[in-house]
Amino acid sequence: MASNTRTLAVVAGLLSLGRAIPFVSEPATTVSVSATTTVSDVPVTNVTSHGPFTGTPTTTGALSTDVIAASVDALPPGPNAYKYPSDGKLHGKQPAPYTPSGGLGTNGSAPVYRVQSDFDYQSIAVALYQEWIELDLFHWGLAQFSAEDFEAYGLTAEDRHLIEFMADQEVGHATLLSNILGPSAPVQCTYNYPVSNVREFIDFNQKLTRFGESGVYGFMNHLDAREVGQLLLQSISTEARQQMIFRQFSGLFPMPVWFETGIPQSWAWTLLAPYISSCPGNQTRLIWQNFPALYILNQPNPARINGSNAWNETTGGWANTLNTTDIKPEEGCRNATGVGINCDPCITRNRSEPLSYPGRQVFLEWDSPGQPVGPNNSYVTSTSAKKPQFAAWVTQLNVTYSPLMNVTNNTAYTVQPDVSVFEGDPAINGTMFLAITDKDLYVTPFNLSMLNPHVYALALYQAG
Repeated sequence: MASNTRTLAVVAGLLSLGRAIPFVSEPATTVSVSATTTVSDVPVTNVTSHGPFTGTPTTTGALSTDVIAASVDALPPGPNAYKYPSDGKLHGKQPAPYTPSGGLGTNGSAPVYRVQSDFDYQSIAVALYQEWIELDLFHWGLAQFSAEDFEAYGLTAEDRHLIEFMADQEVGHATLLSNILGPSAPVQCTYNYPVSNVREFIDFNQKLTRFGESGVYGFMNHLDAREVGQLLLQSISTEARQQMIFRQFSGLFPMPVWFETGIPQSWAWTLLAPYISSCPGNQTRLIWQNFPALYILNQPNPARINGSNAWNETTGGWANTLNTTDIKPEEGCRNATGVGINCDPCITRNRSEPLSYPGRQVFLEWDSPGQPVGPNNSYVTSTSAKKPQFAAWVTQLNVTYSPLMNVTNNTAYTVQPDVSVFEGDPAINGTMFLAITDKDLYVTPFNLSMLNPHVYALALYQAG
């Protein structure tokens, strides 16, 4: 009774002050709001053909015009790079209240969401190719494998719905980028996926979304059209969540790094193009380079209890997706009992035996340039690098080189370095990038493309 008296007193006090009284809302069926729907301008259909391209290309090579130099010269920082004192004080007049001086795109001009240069167009175009393949891949996996296949792997109807929702997200991403590029935007193609079961499908997804996400990070802050970069940021942030979810579906630790890597457009296109079978004859072509494939012969296999103990267990080069064929039941981590060895889909897993470690010998093999690849086999792998001498470990904020040993024909091995970004953050972790180069060129996240003339072949490495 005393409690009710206090409640009435509080309500009376609120009424006397003229304040709104808080209450618990109940669903109302007497109020309706008309739904507004924005229909996609981009036609989206399920791709009905999958498999390798078997025809003859009608054109070959990357898009090109007059090339004025073999590479971009390295220059010192600009004259004002160290001018701003960075002391926490204000050094310019405020253009408006609560607004500091400086910034780009902050002068009140109306934003225009269109590409402003060849660099912009070609960068957004490769990102759109990525969105299209993800849209198809997610749908394909759900159609290719039965509900029983997914259930046997440990993914429920709710998990499959999440994959379907991620496909729906790609409809929005493809629509956004197509509208930015205009009528000449690349359209859906047909694809060829290196997977034969649900486990390989999930692994390929977490690798594909890795280079898709990193490919955008690599060029986003170089765009002339900063307005486009803003929209791209808001779409690629979603893809980052997709990549983490596929790691969780893979029974991996969801985010084992402190920073995500950005890679150049030619790296993203190199890793993506091999999985595109054919595109329409009038499809917009790309300028970006296709590097030869790098095969990691002892690529760590997350489907094993001892993932580092693997040899020739991938479905091919470039993405180096795991292969489950040679894993005996007692060697697999699915359904294994015990903390640290089980890798069923889960929010998080922490392995007792790491997938890789400093000091690990990593055995490599690579293709020679001149191989047809990509849509309609109409692109050709190429490199301007001389004989490979180094492995470049591209991860988080770092590019770390280790020497190639016993280089014989197109094979070598190297030793995984022991390096950290900051103390407590081992740099070589997660799903990362491994290139072989002819030079240990010093580069940083903002100018990683300066390494392109020295890259011979490229792959994904499953470090953790």
